[in-house]
Amino acid sequence: MANPLRVNTVELLRRPGDHRDLDVTLPFSTFDAADERVEPDAPVHLQVRLDAMNDGVAVTGTITFGWHGTCRRCATDTSGEIVAEVDERYEEHGTDPDAFEFDGIQLDLEPMVREVVLLEAPATPLCTPDCRGLCPVCGTDLNTGSCTCDAPATDSPWSALDQLKGQV
Repeated sequence: MANPLRVNTVELLRRPGDHRDLDVTLPFSTFDAADERVEPDAPVHLQVRLDAMNDGVAVTGTITFGWHGTCRRCATDTSGEIVAEVDERYEEHGTDPDAFEFDGIQLDLEPMVREVVLLEAPATPLCTPDCRGLCPVCGTDLNTGSCTCDAPATDSPWSALDQLKGQV
């Protein structure tokens, strides 16, 4: 079976200004990467436009994928979907250090997709942006209720200055 992420660009590059659309969904395991935030069989949807230029190909569009993890504040399981914008260049004779290189015949989108998924998946996820976390004393989930614990003593290097506030 042909790899849908390897795109023949010979015809496309004959006429700068031409474009080709690519819309494909593949499991994450296709990208030769393992990451605990993305399940191996999770779908990765690539919807991009390839525009021929004089010195290469511009790839623009979106990569959509699901992720899962543990909230960094309240330790609950959380998940979501990322829609990452893509705006990359492929050059045959790599003059731009940020551009992906290709041989002028076939464009391999796999490294770009793998890079986007691994960089865009949240490293320290939150279940919600306003997650209140856990009580540092009793461990109560403050998103679901409150606790009756005394406020914990601060262990800040600035806490000595708090004592001086009342003296001035």
